This record gives sequence, C-alpha cells and structure tokens, in this order.
Amino acid sequence: MHFARLKTIEKRQQYEQRGIREYWIVDPQARVVMLMVLVNGSYQATEFTGNQQIISRTFPELKLTAEQVLEAA
Repeated sequence: MHFARLKTIEKRQQYEQRGIREYWIVDPQARVVMLMVLVNGSYQATEFTGNQQIISRTFPELKLTAEQVLEAA
C-alpha cells in the first residue's frame, strides 16, 4: 500500500477515536476536496470539485468552492 494512503487511513482512525467531527482532505493532483464528517462514530465522505460550493456543518457560513481551495493549496 502506498505510504500516503496508509497515513490517511491511520489519521482517519485517530480522528474517529478522538471524536473530531469534521476534517478535509485536499488533493491537488486529483483536483478534489473531500469533506469527512463523523456520523455515528465513523466518517462519511463527500467530494467537491470545480465550482461546487463546499458545505460544512462545522463552518456553515463558509462560502468557498473546491476550486478556490485548490488554488490556495
């Protein structure tokens, strides 16, 4: 397994154990922002690309698109 993928899985498990409600994975190569939301003890992923507005439960006032985040990465 690729090292970066292994680290992502490891972090996900650590975040679940700590109860972190939301985190983002920004992948500039794939041009995607993945929003991970903790639901009943495990994460549900939602992917955003291009001009899709990111919808965050933690930051509902946030008005950013995936492209804006990727440009800043």
